Amino acid sequence: MSSTITRSAAFAALAVALASPTVFAQDKLAAGRTLFNKTAVPACALCHTLKDAGAEGAIGPSLDELKPDAARVEKAVRNGIGQMPAFKNLTDDQIKVLGQYVATVTAAGK
Repeated sequence: MSSTITRSAAFAALAVALASPTVFAQDKLAAGRTLFNKTAVPACALCHTLKDAGAEGAIGPSLDELKPDAARVEKAVRNGIGQMPAFKNLTDDQIKVLGQYVATVTAAGK
């Protein structure tokens, strides 16, 4: 009985999080930041400057200045560009989250 209550409470919490764009967006931003700083191999932060991630890389372009949209980030991460390799260790979902993260924190298109 207690596992049923626990599962019900977990599903209810998930439903509330999904219904609240701010909570869900914060989770996605945190996931994107982790992908940028730790999960991608090599880490994006090694080469790129991105204020939100606390990254001060000097090899690749400053993403704060470039302000790429999500599609541009996703394409670069999937295929590589210039000296930047393709990131084969990331799933499609991770690449989408990373693209959305960079586009959001750099205010792409604004």
